[in-house]
Amino acid sequence: MGCGSCSSGGGCGSNTVGTTPAGCQNNGSCMTSGCNKLDVYDWLSDMDLPSNYKPFNIVEIRFKGSRKDFYINTDNLYLEMGEMVAVEPSTGGYDIGHVSLTGELVRLQLKKNNVDPESVLKKVYRKASESDVVKFNAAKDLEWETMHRARNLALELGLSMKISDVDYQGDKTKATFYYTAEGRVDFRELIKRMAEAFRIRIEMRQIGMRQEASRLGGIGSCGRELCCSTWLTDFKTVSTSAARYQNLSLNTLKLAGQCGKLKCCLNFELDSYMDALKNIPNNVDRIETESGVAYLQKTDIFKKIMWYSFPGAENWIPLEVTTVKEYSEMNRNGKKPAQLFTTIEIEEVQKPISHDYENVVGQDSLTRLDDKNKKKKRKKSTKGRKDTPAGATENKKPAPVKAETTKSEKAPVNTGGAPVAKNTEEKQNGENKPKKRFNRNKNKNKGKSTDNNGPKS
Repeated sequence: MGCGSCSSGGGCGSNTVGTTPAGCQNNGSCMTSGCNKLDVYDWLSDMDLPSNYKPFNIVEIRFKGSRKDFYINTDNLYLEMGEMVAVEPSTGGYDIGHVSLTGELVRLQLKKNNVDPESVLKKVYRKASESDVVKFNAAKDLEWETMHRARNLALELGLSMKISDVDYQGDKTKATFYYTAEGRVDFRELIKRMAEAFRIRIEMRQIGMRQEASRLGGIGSCGRELCCSTWLTDFKTVSTSAARYQNLSLNTLKLAGQCGKLKCCLNFELDSYMDALKNIPNNVDRIETESGVAYLQKTDIFKKIMWYSFPGAENWIPLEVTTVKEYSEMNRNGKKPAQLFTTIEIEEVQKPISHDYENVVGQDSLTRLDDKNKKKKRKKSTKGRKDTPAGATENKKPAPVKAETTKSEKAPVNTGGAPVAKNTEEKQNGENKPKKRFNRNKNKNKGKSTDNNGPKS
C-alpha cells in the first residue's frame, strides 16, 4: 500500500514489483519514517522477545484523519504496521483501516489513554482482500463530490453550518459528515435530502475548530505541517498565561493558529520556562543603593542574569540571581549597598562581515541612474542655449589670445588688402566689441554701415 502523502514523489509504500519507493525507502512499511499522518515509531521492533512470549491480542487501527481505535485480534492474525485490515464498525457492515501499532506498545498506549483492555470489544475480521481495497478506493473517490453536494444542500436550506469533511465507511454503505457550527443546528431535513441523493446511511457529527484543522491539515506559521494533523492526538487547553510566562507579546494574530484558537505549541516549552522561573526571585524590580535606586530592565531566566540601571544612565549592570537576592535581603533589613558590583563579563557578539554582492546579480537601486540622467540633461541644456546668463561660464574653453594673433600674423595678404583691412578693423573695434549674446544684432545689420568712415566696399 502506498501512503499517498509523500512529498518526495513516487510514493513511499509502492507495491509494484521490482520498484523501489522514492520516499522514505522503507519498502512499504513507512509507518516508522514520518510519511503517514499520526504515525508511531515501534522502538521495540528490534528487541528479542522470550520464547514463551504470547503476543498482546489488541492492535491499534488508524482511519482517515486523526481517528484511531483499538480492536481485538481474536484470530491471532500476523499483522504488521501499515497493513490494511477489515474491522468491526460501530454499526453494521465492516470498515477498512491501517494497522498503526502492535505488540506491547499497544498495552502502553492503552495505559496512557486510560483505557481498560477489558473494555475493548470490537474485533478484527480479516486482512483486506483485493476486492475490499477496490471498494475502499472507490468510496474514497466519492468523498470530495459528496462533500460539495452536501454543502449546496445546506445552503439551499439556509443552515448556519460548515461541512468540512466526509468519511465513507470501507464497505461504501455509510458516510459520516463532520461539520462546525456556533450553536445547535436542526438538520433533520438535510439528512432526508442527503439520504435521497446519496442512497447511503448518513451520520452527522459536530466537531470543534481544532478537530477541523486536524482533519483538513495545512502549513503553520513555522513552515511545517500542523502538529494536530501529523502527530498530535489530544488537544489540551491553551491559555494566554502560557504566553506571559514565555515573555511573548500578547498579539492574537501571532498567537493564533489556523484554527483561530491559541497555538498548541505554546504548551510545548511551558514546563521548561516554569522550571527556570522557580530560581528567579519576586519583588526585585528595584534595588536601593547609597548612590541611588536601580531599576530592573531585563531578565534572562535561563542564564540567571538580571540587568539593572540607574535613572539617566545608559549602561545596564548585569547581576547574578544570587547577588540580587543578597541586595534584596539588605534592603529588607534597612541597609543599602554602596554600589552594584558585578563579576559578569558580557561577551560582545561580533557581527559577521557581510560582503556586498548586490551588483553581481543586478539588484541595484531603482533610482541609481537618476543623478546621471540629470547631469546629462543639464549639459545638453547649456549646450543648446545661444545666450548665457550673466555670471555663468561657458562649457567651451576660451581660445588663447596668443594663438589668435599668431594666426592673423601668418595669414596671407592679398593684393586687394582685404585681410589686412579686416584685421585692422578688428583691432580698432576690439575693445568695444559686443558680447556673444548681442551678436544677433550683427546679423540684422549685415550690409549696412556701422562705421563712421563710410560704407564698406
